[in-house]
Amino acid sequence: MTTSNIAPELVADMTGWRRDFHRHPELGFNEHRTSARVAELLREFGLEVHTGVGRTGVVGVLQRGNGEASVAFRADMDALPITETGNPEWRSAHDGVMHACGHDGHSSMLLGAAAHLAQHGDFNGRAIFIFQPNEEHGLGATAMIDDGLFTRFEADAVFAMHNIPGIPAGSFATRAGAMTASESLFEITISARGGHAAMPHMGADAIYVGAQLVTALQGIVSRTLDPARNGVVSVTEFITDGRRNVLPGTAVLKGDARALGDDTNTAIEAAMRRICAGIASTHNVEIEVAYDTVFPALANHHEAAGAAVAAARAVAGEDRVNPACDPKLFSEDFAHMARVVPACFMLIGNGTEGASARPLHASNYDFNDEILGNGAAWIATLAEQMLVSD
Repeated sequence: MTTSNIAPELVADMTGWRRDFHRHPELGFNEHRTSARVAELLREFGLEVHTGVGRTGVVGVLQRGNGEASVAFRADMDALPITETGNPEWRSAHDGVMHACGHDGHSSMLLGAAAHLAQHGDFNGRAIFIFQPNEEHGLGATAMIDDGLFTRFEADAVFAMHNIPGIPAGSFATRAGAMTASESLFEITISARGGHAAMPHMGADAIYVGAQLVTALQGIVSRTLDPARNGVVSVTEFITDGRRNVLPGTAVLKGDARALGDDTNTAIEAAMRRICAGIASTHNVEIEVAYDTVFPALANHHEAAGAAVAAARAVAGEDRVNPACDPKLFSEDFAHMARVVPACFMLIGNGTEGASARPLHASNYDFNDEILGNGAAWIATLAEQMLVSD
């Protein structure tokens, strides 16, 4: 029998854990207190616990019966380098560091699901609980994978959940196929000759060249990509060595590109390099391009997405689950795991009013404790549905 109800006492415990994590945030690969507390709780629940996976990652394993099927769930633990401006009772105790993305809530929901399944779980097989460090910089998933995550803890599928402000609290949304975008950081260096502001014809003005580049790069999405292929190219920094009456000889453009598929990301990079080469030739300057894809695009596996939706409907009801939401142009480190094991990334509504509706990464954002029960119930229900007891 699938269980979709989490005991009020456990919700109260999750609320306490969440607020404690929020009060004591830690940046990526420095989640020492957080991971120690996670490991302590998992041991109290009776799970097999592995620490130091991918540096500060923690893995808990819960086996029931003799089933060989296994399902994994991931929560992120790291905070952001932001000074909190909100003033909840559980406000960050560390200036310049806060949980502005809800990872405190994600970890607490996964702990709650582990506690529920350890005490009440009706399944046959193995549930794996992954607490990942350093999601924000896109380094934690790879660190855990490189440390043998899915060879030491084989999983038939892996799931993750992220809160999303602006949709009703405790509702769910996901989709099969493209779910979140890749993020690529680019840096374009223009090496010109500079010159005197009164005699521009005697040199080569890196600002003039850079300005043409900024304009041309906007045409990648509007005029190079197929309109059906989503992508974004944004120049976010323009740095030169010019002065009041000195034309700069060097300019650096930095920015961010997003794409919902590897082919689109490849097309953006190729177009960027082609544009830079053309403008360099036109103005007789040198232009170098560095293009680094930090987060790959995340595509939900069709069968995993179907299972995720079925569990969400069991928890929240048909009318509070969107099985075909629009893909999101933000990026997620879980994409690395989704390229190793069939996966699904689920969104849970954080709410539409007050702090719950404030954007992720806002300095006055706060996770909505009212959704902890639904989040833990989704994980527990999905585990029982996928690991059917004989």
